[in-house]
Amino acid sequence: MKTKDLISWNTLIGGLAMHGRGVDALNLFIRMKNAGQKPDGITFLGILCACTHMGPVEDGLAYFQSMVHDNSIVPQIEHYGCMVDLLPRAGRLEQAMDFVSKMPMEPDVVIGAGLLGACRTHKNVELAEVALQRLIKLEPKNPANYGKMWPG
Repeated sequence: MKTKDLISWNTLIGGLAMHGRGVDALNLFIRMKNAGQKPDGITFLGILCACTHMGPVEDGLAYFQSMVHDNSIVPQIEHYGCMVDLLPRAGRLEQAMDFVSKMPMEPDVVIGAGLLGACRTHKNVELAEVALQRLIKLEPKNPANYGKMWPG
């Protein structure tokens, strides 16, 4: 490709990240910045997704902070969702719950269900009860939420 625009960079980064090639996605991000292309919110979704699948929590947190402080990008619910996915995978449930409580918007059902599922995976009943109560507020008539509390 002779000319790479933001859309082509984002497509490649996101595709690599979603298909388990996080290292390649992060390397491409570096190449993108070195080429003078300014990242946007979609770029950072790909980067955070790459971190989620690879597991480097500190890198994910650093990229999130860079998005906000270095690039003046206002995080959207999808960015927060990536972080709430990343933190529990590393066993950092309390940090994920804290992250959600500090979000400037209400968490959605995806974030709530993700937290509840992570609590189940890590067998943390106390935090699961908190996550379930939040999820019930968001989706009071969904009986599937209660099923997520039971061992699989």
